[in-house]
Amino acid sequence: MKKRSYARIHQSKECLSPLGDISYRSLFGGYSLTVENVVFAMVSEGELYLRASEQSEVYFVEKASESLVYQKRGRAIALNYYHVDEALWSDREKLLQLSTDALYSARREKSRLKAQQRLKDLPNLTHSLEMMLWEVGIADVRTLHAYGAKRSWIKLRHLKKGLGVRVLLALAGAICGVHEAALPAATRRELVEWGHLYAKRQPR
Repeated sequence: MKKRSYARIHQSKECLSPLGDISYRSLFGGYSLTVENVVFAMVSEGELYLRASEQSEVYFVEKASESLVYQKRGRAIALNYYHVDEALWSDREKLLQLSTDALYSARREKSRLKAQQRLKDLPNLTHSLEMMLWEVGIADVRTLHAYGAKRSWIKLRHLKKGLGVRVLLALAGAICGVHEAALPAATRRELVEWGHLYAKRQPR
C-alpha cells in the first residue's frame, strides 16, 4: 500500500507542479501534500483527496465523490477532503483548477486561524486540554466564552468522566484571563462546591 501511495504522491507532484514546490509528510494514517506548509490535499491508500473549497465542493457533491474517512478510537470521522477519481485524473486542466482552489482556500483559512488566539494560548490551557475541547465542539476562544466554565466542563466530563474540579477552575481562569490560583476566593469556593455537587449527582 505504501508503494501505491508513493506512486500517487509522485504523480500528484508531477501534475500539480504549477502550484509550487509540493512536499509531503505522514498524517492521519496517510500523507498530506503541502505548498509552503499549507495542506491542500491528502494521499491515503494510494488515492488522492483534495481539500474542499467553496468552489470545489459543488463539483464534488454533484459527482457524489467520496470523502476521506479517518478512523479515530474506533470511530469513523469524515474529513473535508474529496476523492479524485480516474475521470478527474484524465482532465488535467480541471484537476489543476480544483487543486488551485483547494490551496487558496487552505491559505485563507490558515491566515484566518493565525489571526485568532488559540485556546492553548489562554492561561491554564494545555495542548491536551485544547484537543479535548476541540473534541466536544469548543474550537475557539469565542465559543469557550459563550459556553462558560461550567457548561464547558460538563461537556468535557461527557468525554472523560473522571475530570476533576481543577479543570473547572482552569477553564474559569482561562475565561477571565488569569491563572486559576489568581481567581477570587469566593469564585473558587463556589466553583469547587458546585463541581463536587455535580460530580456526586452523576451516575458512576
